[in-house]
Parts: sequence; C-alpha cells; structure tokens
Amino acid sequence: MADTKVLVVDDSLTMRALISRVLETLPGINVIGTADGAAEAKTEVLRLKPDVMTLDIEMPGMSGIEYLAELMEDRPMPVIMFSTRTEAGAASSIEALRLGAIDCFPKPKAASQAEFDAILCKLGTRIRTAKHAVVKPTKLAAVQSFDWNGRMLTIGMDASGTRKLFELLGSFPVNCPPTLIVAHIAPELIDGLVERLDRHAAAAVVKAGNGMRPAQGTIYLTQPGPTHFGVDQWPGGQIRQLTRDPVSGERPSISILFAAQAKAAATDAVGLMLTEAGEDGVAGLRAIQRVGGHVVAPAHLLGGASADGGYILQGGDAQEPVAWDKVAATILGLCSQ
Repeated sequence: MADTKVLVVDDSLTMRALISRVLETLPGINVIGTADGAAEAKTEVLRLKPDVMTLDIEMPGMSGIEYLAELMEDRPMPVIMFSTRTEAGAASSIEALRLGAIDCFPKPKAASQAEFDAILCKLGTRIRTAKHAVVKPTKLAAVQSFDWNGRMLTIGMDASGTRKLFELLGSFPVNCPPTLIVAHIAPELIDGLVERLDRHAAAAVVKAGNGMRPAQGTIYLTQPGPTHFGVDQWPGGQIRQLTRDPVSGERPSISILFAAQAKAAATDAVGLMLTEAGEDGVAGLRAIQRVGGHVVAPAHLLGGASADGGYILQGGDAQEPVAWDKVAATILGLCSQ
C-alpha cells in the first residue's frame, strides 16, 4: 500500500519542522511538502497533490478556517487541524469540524517532541485512515412530515463525522425520534458542540445525563468521561451511565451504546454509525444485527459494498446500499409509521 502523502501548513517555521519531523517517524506517512500559509498552500496542493493536509487554525492573513472553507468548496480533501485549546480555539475547532475537517488536535504550547508524544498514535491513525475519507459536503433535504412509530435512534461517531452530523440533524424534523449519540470528540468541545447543534437543528439538542427519559423531538449528546451510556429499557426507559472499562480505548463506547439498545429494544433497535474508522462500534453493530434490529453504516464496516462506496442498510438478512444523501430519509423511515 502506498504511503499517505501529507502537506504541512503552518505559519511558524519551527512548528512546520516539528510536525514534519514527528510525522516522518510514523510508518506509512510521507511528508511531501510544507507551506507557510494559505497562499503557498494553494500552490502546493496543485503541485504536489497531497492525500491529507495538516492545517493550523490560527494563521495571519487568510486564517485556517477561511482557507478550509474555501478548500472544501473548490478542492475537497481530508484536513487535520491544529488549534490552541482556548475558548476561542474550541469554537474554531468546532467550526473546522463542521466545515469538514477530519479531526482537530491541540497545538503544542511549546515546540517540543514531548507534547506531540501524547497524541502521536492517534494522529498517525487519523492521517492514515483520512486518506480514504469522503469529505465532499452534501446538502440534505429537510424532512417536513414525520409520524413517529415509537423507535429510538442511537448514533455513534468520532470527530471525522461532525460535518455529517450537522448535515443529518439539520434535516431532522422538530418531532424527530429520541436520539442518543456517543461522540468521540475532545471533552472541551462537547458543550460548544451541543450549543452549536441546538441552534442548527429544528429539534432540541442537549447533553445526555443519567436518569433522563429520552423524548421525541430531543437529541442527546454524551460527554466523554469516566462512564459509558446506554438505555436501560425501551420503550419507557432511561439513559443510564455505566461504569465499565474503556472499549478500544474509548469511554463512552459506541459498541456499548449499540449493545444496550439491542438488549433494550431488540427488533426495534435502530443504530447509525457515522465514523469510517470502526475501532469502536463494530461489535455493537453486530449486537443489533443479532437481535434482528436495523443498522446503517459505512459499507466496509458491515462487510459489504455499495454502489457508491457509501452506506449499507442491514436488518436481519436484508442488505441494501444507501447513498449518503438518502441516509436521513432511510433512518427516519425506520422510525416512522
């Protein structure tokens, strides 16, 4: 398999050198060039044709956010952002993810190898998987008429699925099915993400809490931390926080969310996987499938293939390709009369 070609964009010469040196230590990654800002990056993208770009959010002139917005319109490609973990940096990180960035990593306060070591493994994994990510924005038509059948929806995602989450929830009606989401996103971004999604969606978006009763028209987003999340029974159940070890290094776990729904709702379980990576979540998808529930996920996670390399709807023995622009209608169809 060919190495993933990376272009490093940062206005600091020191940071460009450090990021390049760190990435070159990772197997399967080849830093093919650097750029000191948006203007040079535009030239280098055309000349070098990288698979993935790392991009500093805070740059003079055209900011990283402004350049990312332009890039996603003109030449969509996987981008990983570096940002300070300040309040302003968190807001910028959420905006970058909404625009289509694959992930946002904290920018070291000092140009040191030690600060990069903490994120090195995840950074390498994200860059290698980003090469195959589909990043082109899609406008989903809003669903106006919805007659709920009593089913609850669970969603698993990581940072790379943020743009799709905005697209999906933006198409949901105000009386959407109760929806519980486990998102593998930096803890400091969750509050801002909930606030931004609540303004964006017709339905209410809130942070999930122990003992909450999932209600129609409300979307619940979990907080990264010391517990997992699930529903104890369905219908009529409550959101429960579960004290267990991390799954695939993650807590809360997407797999535990899906497995809890499979146990509570059986054939009425409906799960959607937005992330492409699949380190956490595949076991949960299989749990829903085993009880005869319905899952929609990237085709490769279900061992299938779709016509456009997109999503698969699988319930029982049925398997059907679903293009991304039809996923919202498919999911809501499973939850409607």
